[in-house]
Amino acid sequence: MTTVRARVTILVSSAVLSLATVTGPAVAAPIPDVPDAPGVKAAPAAPSAPQHVDTRTKSTQPVYDYSDAIRESVYVDTDLDTDSDGKNDVIAVDIVRPSEPALTGVKIPVIMDASPYYSCCGRGNENEKKTYDSDGTIRKMPLYYDNYFVPRGYAMVGVDVLGTGRSTGCGDVGGPDEIQSVVDVIDWLNGRNTAHTADGRPVKATWTTGAVGMIGKSYDGTLANGVAATGVQGLKTIVPISAISSWYDYTRSGGVPYSDDYMPWLGGYVGHQSAACDDVRGQLGDNDEDETGDYTSFWAERDYTKNASKVKASVFMTHGLSDYNVQTNHFSQWWSALSRNNVPRKLWLGLEDHVDPFEFRRDAWVDELHKWFDYWLQGLQNGVMKEPAVSIETSPDVWQNYKTWPAVNRPVQVPLAAGKLGAAGKGSVTITDDPGLTEDDIVADPTEVIAGRQMFLSAPLTTPLRVSGTPSVTLRVKSDSATTPVTARLIEYGNAERYSGIRRTSNSTCEGSSTDYDDSCYYTVDKVTTQSDHGIISRGWIDAAHSKSLSKPTPLTPGKWTTVTVPLRAQDEIIPKGRVVGLAITLSDPEWTTPNDTGATVDIDVSASKLNIPVTTGKLTAPTKLTPIDVDITTPTQRPNLHDPKN
Repeated sequence: MTTVRARVTILVSSAVLSLATVTGPAVAAPIPDVPDAPGVKAAPAAPSAPQHVDTRTKSTQPVYDYSDAIRESVYVDTDLDTDSDGKNDVIAVDIVRPSEPALTGVKIPVIMDASPYYSCCGRGNENEKKTYDSDGTIRKMPLYYDNYFVPRGYAMVGVDVLGTGRSTGCGDVGGPDEIQSVVDVIDWLNGRNTAHTADGRPVKATWTTGAVGMIGKSYDGTLANGVAATGVQGLKTIVPISAISSWYDYTRSGGVPYSDDYMPWLGGYVGHQSAACDDVRGQLGDNDEDETGDYTSFWAERDYTKNASKVKASVFMTHGLSDYNVQTNHFSQWWSALSRNNVPRKLWLGLEDHVDPFEFRRDAWVDELHKWFDYWLQGLQNGVMKEPAVSIETSPDVWQNYKTWPAVNRPVQVPLAAGKLGAAGKGSVTITDDPGLTEDDIVADPTEVIAGRQMFLSAPLTTPLRVSGTPSVTLRVKSDSATTPVTARLIEYGNAERYSGIRRTSNSTCEGSSTDYDDSCYYTVDKVTTQSDHGIISRGWIDAAHSKSLSKPTPLTPGKWTTVTVPLRAQDEIIPKGRVVGLAITLSDPEWTTPNDTGATVDIDVSASKLNIPVTTGKLTAPTKLTPIDVDITTPTQRPNLHDPKN
């Protein structure tokens, strides 16, 4: 069953009357870069409205014929020769743009999705790939962006990032070469670089204002973050969806790798298969420091947060609070860095895992994206920046708006006592590493004594508790080893129906215009919930020697006390009255990570240890006595594929 939404407009005479008419060529003024100064929200509106702009509603309208759109494929030049073949690499760029503005001299902005996935893996829930005519010209662009936005006076540009698809060269997985390859395309769109057709004819982007908005999920959104961090002129906004902000934090947590040799593996998964690229990937493996877990210059090149001060583009980011592929520390640290640098920004947080909001909040997402691009790329004063900056899904399909995030900047320090959370204790407790413990073992029977786990439990909550921000656990420890992984889980106990995923339906909606070779219709999804007696609020891991510095680890002195802080993942969750909060501490965690060191025994001084939890309402208190909690794990927790590129 297909549902065509009301947004697909049929232009009758009465509708046309509401559109601004243009006599003679009308050129939308290029939108200048957003200054770094705080308080600057948008560029001025164009002095004369082109045909696709409705001046009454301050929005672009689908007045252009999608079936008659100009489709072209060009190759943008670079100064790179990453495959060492003696020829500079070129970047394949596919473009879909309306033909009518070109005939009247109206210049239009660009929506860009730069991706390594167009050939290898596909985009979206339906794994769409680019397809081409017999002459090599783009025929089908994945996703709905071109179907929806091209009739509204935008060009859709799909970039095969360096070393993938029809681009040449070898990618460096989020590194400076990949980022530069996308910058080179933006430079071409702004007249600062050259490009040519497949047969070598020079081609200029004379049809565009040069204003570019980047969008994409996962790796695509990661590229948007990285390009924005260069401060390239012409990039006006980015929309990173479930995107990485630091590749170090994507491949490991505090020095504990999630897996070995991930960077060369990913480069081979998405990139060209050649001896030259094998050499490039070999260098990635040589430089990743999997053996030590150290943060080095290799990782600094792939850490976009440190260059947030260069960002001139506005940012509309969205992330899933259950995402353990690109974990929630990525959005939180990027958001924080942007905040410190007064970057105009907006944030959506869903309950979901690694999922595009197009799947779980489709109508509202497409509408908001439309307003966002109209504001930042077309200069339309539609009030989108006066809306609440943050929208959070508090229960399935229930959203709450907030002025900012996080709600708490200074976490509450909750003391620990033996077995109790919320009361100060004395003495110490001991953990002997048990790599065989699974998460099911760790969270089940929280009052049971388990040698490889220490559990601290609160009393039942007397009022709801909102956790909003990034929790952490500070532990004073004494180890018999020079280092050890330390793992922390924050858990809430109580029977409830909890979000557990999405499921595709047989229904679809159409977001824009369609042709027989490129339709705009996509399946909808249902949210799946599961009755369970516990939920994981947050997880976190650290290598104890890296607690004070990720780049210069300090080995522990066996038998000597030291302090270790375990950073947990950012969260925003309202825990209802009556629930019990648990803090589980273990050492190595092979179910989620690939630790380098196992087998330690660690004492924890509870009098000098605490949970640091950002809460706005409610209070964690200790139980008067420890009583069994009814825990019956009927649906085992499945470890997700943390780094599945197709996601």
